[in-house]
Amino acid sequence: MRNISLIIRRVWKSAFMFTALSVLIVSGTKAQDAVEGRKIFKEKCTSCHALDRDLIGPALQPLIPTKSEEFLIKWINNAPAFIASGDKEAVEASKWNPNADMTAFPTLTPDQIKSILAYIKAGEPKKEGEVAAGAGASDEVSSFSIAGIVAVILISIAILVILGRAIKMLERLILKKQGVEIIEEENVSMAAGIGQLFKNKKFVFFFILCLVISLGSFGWMGMWNTGVHTGYQPTQPIKFSHELHAGVNQIDCQYCHAGAFESKNATIPSLNVCMNCHKQVQGRDNHDGNISPEIQKIYNALGYDADNMSYDKSKEKPVEWIRVHNLPDFAYFNHSQHVVVAEEAIRKEKGLKPNEPVCFACHGPVNTMEEIYQYSPLTMKWCINCHKDTQLEVKDNAYYTKVIEAHEKIKKGEKITPALLGGMECGKCHY
Repeated sequence: MRNISLIIRRVWKSAFMFTALSVLIVSGTKAQDAVEGRKIFKEKCTSCHALDRDLIGPALQPLIPTKSEEFLIKWINNAPAFIASGDKEAVEASKWNPNADMTAFPTLTPDQIKSILAYIKAGEPKKEGEVAAGAGASDEVSSFSIAGIVAVILISIAILVILGRAIKMLERLILKKQGVEIIEEENVSMAAGIGQLFKNKKFVFFFILCLVISLGSFGWMGMWNTGVHTGYQPTQPIKFSHELHAGVNQIDCQYCHAGAFESKNATIPSLNVCMNCHKQVQGRDNHDGNISPEIQKIYNALGYDADNMSYDKSKEKPVEWIRVHNLPDFAYFNHSQHVVVAEEAIRKEKGLKPNEPVCFACHGPVNTMEEIYQYSPLTMKWCINCHKDTQLEVKDNAYYTKVIEAHEKIKKGEKITPALLGGMECGKCHY
């Protein structure tokens, strides 16, 4: 009988260790498949696909459930090769959109593709109001991980209670067979039962362990998202629709943001640029013959009288735009380096179409945004991953030609100066 008691105690201890380990595993794992999938989807897929409507490619939410996960992994990884292999299902899938070829993404791992599929099935997370400022959508806390921690803790408590009762019952049976008199306990209330449970040192230790792990997980997830502002969409003093200007009217990004192709900063366009069109375009058709209120704000800022077509400089006042994309002061980013020097490399890595500006790689499908918002997380991890994955296009690229020439001179032992490596560029010293 004593052996039976020892075996049960060992089982109890094993169950305790298993449940504690389960909590550690669940809490320690981000389990943010859908969150990671959303990030990858926004970077690589939104130029052609939407979840619930047709774009260049078909709507994905009604389509994904009709195919197996194995098929979708092969299809997303390299659709052209999959079709060329003669697979009947792949050939049939190529008819989803006969006017556009599915871009191959050979750098995506099966786990990353599974994350994308998880995001498509889950859909876009709901936002509080319009867009919650400071919401770290790319690395936000997964509801799955939270639910997993809670579920493991509850199941563990239930297992411990059941095992505790089983041990107690077996001990009573052993004592009865040994002839020891047992005093029957009266039925106790639930509160008293819980009180007795918390007198058990092992249970208290396990409870405190679960509490520490849970609080530590929530704290870690909260700190991980600090300073990440994906989705940030402040209300601007003048409602400027990128969807109307860059989408419907197809105005090139360079027309307003010429600095992005020439210097470190993209620059905020001067209101004089707006006036090139809005001296004539006044939106009167939609406002009962009156000037559009948003266009009138431009006139007021410039002191412009539309009736007399004259300016009053004494009435000029700056428009207080709210910055959307804001990097830390210690992070140096040069727009021209990316959109001019690395344009072809970025286009290839992000799968952009010829008619899409390279700006979409970081700023997302701006031509579909009524109001601009921060599309990418702009974290160091996000930048590093892009720098690790993007393959440079050095052929016929004057910038890299100079670098290669410098390397050849180094091999020959010739003199190399900072000027030869771009040390005379203004941006090297002047931020």
